[in-house]
Amino acid sequence: MTTVERPTRTTVRSKKDLSADHQESKKILVIGGTKFIGKLLVTELLKAQHHVFLLHRTPQHPFGKRVTNLLADRGDPESVRRAVGSTRFDVVFDLAYDWENGTTGRQVEATASQFDGKVSRYIFMSSVAAYGDGLNHHEGDALAPDDHPNPYVRNKAVAERALFRLHQRTGFPIVTLRPPFVYGAGNPFYREAFFWDRFRAGRQVILPSEGHRLMQFILVDDLVDLCLRVMELRNVVGHSFNTANPRAITQHELVFDLARVAGVKSPNILSLPREYIQRQGGQVIGDKLYFGSYYDVPAITQIITKAQRMLTFKPTDFEEGLKTTYKAYLKDRTYPKPDYSFEDQLIRGFEPLSQSVRSA
Repeated sequence: MTTVERPTRTTVRSKKDLSADHQESKKILVIGGTKFIGKLLVTELLKAQHHVFLLHRTPQHPFGKRVTNLLADRGDPESVRRAVGSTRFDVVFDLAYDWENGTTGRQVEATASQFDGKVSRYIFMSSVAAYGDGLNHHEGDALAPDDHPNPYVRNKAVAERALFRLHQRTGFPIVTLRPPFVYGAGNPFYREAFFWDRFRAGRQVILPSEGHRLMQFILVDDLVDLCLRVMELRNVVGHSFNTANPRAITQHELVFDLARVAGVKSPNILSLPREYIQRQGGQVIGDKLYFGSYYDVPAITQIITKAQRMLTFKPTDFEEGLKTTYKAYLKDRTYPKPDYSFEDQLIRGFEPLSQSVRSA
């Protein structure tokens, strides 16, 4: 569990101020810092003149000599211990998640324990998924159980419980962030681009079961800004923070928002029953996508008043964030050439079913 909140009147500087007027250079370790959130975070830390170390599984990174590379597999505590050695850090950001094998709570705890008593702030990137399911979660709500069937949900929830137990035992300086869907330039997941590819190709966009499921988002720049804030503030240790745009939207609204920033006034939408899509082999992640990577999952939403109060969190307007993301998409489309074959299969297969229902 998190600690009990205390009222605060903390004034937080903007990310620009933190970069331009930092108090002192810190020694910072980023566990997993070469993709999306981590890449932007490292860039901002370098702008602020911090000494940055990266701990990951590959011998190279894109930041050159400004960043010290530590080669280790965080799933192997001994390799982490060898890589870190006697180096002491002011701040550790734990961002890494192994999407192929999963990063378990036990692995997270083993890594964090190595820094107990040796770091002033340990910031763990959790997820709204840690709640398991449900709407309008506050930070004090129970997290998903240890035996939750979804491994990502289970791993994030178990990891958070372990980290806060460590905080209660030793004062370990943990802070956790719980973002929902993260969007923005450089997104490695085929999400916003999934729809923009289809709009530009003049294709129909499949909407699962009328698109009533709720979704919540945060711009990657806003999430990195929060990382910088919780790194600096004194009153955040022992706390978790929900981090999102305050308003959840439906899948149907999302399609229209994505269409609008792409200049598409009337997107061609085809609603298909989710049960039919799944019977045909539709996947939320993998080769048979039908609504972007992991975009069709049961809704989990959150209340962000704690982050607004304690961190003066002011999320970027969703449409404004999408506009900048779309510009980046047009400039550098790095995703593989779209494969529409599964969607074509769904559309062809559903037409006879619709005709037979109408004739009946």
